[in-house]
Amino acid sequence: MRRTRSRGAAPALLLTAVVLAGGPAAGTAFADVRADRSAAAPTAPAAPCRHTQLIADSAQRVGATGVRVTVINDGPKACVLQGFPTVALAGQGSPDKNLPLSVSRRGQARPVDLPVGGRASTVIGFKPVMGEAGGYCPSGAEPTVAPSMVVGVGGGALQLAPADGGDFALCGTAVTASAFR
Repeated sequence: MRRTRSRGAAPALLLTAVVLAGGPAAGTAFADVRADRSAAAPTAPAAPCRHTQLIADSAQRVGATGVRVTVINDGPKACVLQGFPTVALAGQGSPDKNLPLSVSRRGQARPVDLPVGGRASTVIGFKPVMGEAGGYCPSGAEPTVAPSMVVGVGGGALQLAPADGGDFALCGTAVTASAFR
């Protein structure tokens, strides 16, 4: 029977020999050799994500007062996403007839590394319309209703609809948005 030694066993045997041979100097030399062997070539940081490489297929409702929008890096390279989205309701379902909304930012923006296929999410909160079909706003404002939302990210806009097939309905023209995570 032929015996083979795994690659991981050699450093352990070498360490044992160094320790038995005596001396911190020998142990230090081993550590330096080990560090040099495991050092990887530095990699350039990924470029900022562009809207052309991101996709978002729908907005998942989060309770009665928000939606979670998840963007996916569709490639061709890794990228870094940071910050908050802009938000608009697409008037009559058309992004060129949108109603920009005022966004109040929640949380601290940090860089999110997105490999190809990686995901980042933001939660967009709003004042919901009360009541059933004819809904009303407690403030007395007219409800705003649209079949889709336009989320600004990566220097462009992504249009999406609620995952449940309904409409976006909110009171006022202000929303909150968490930083992408």
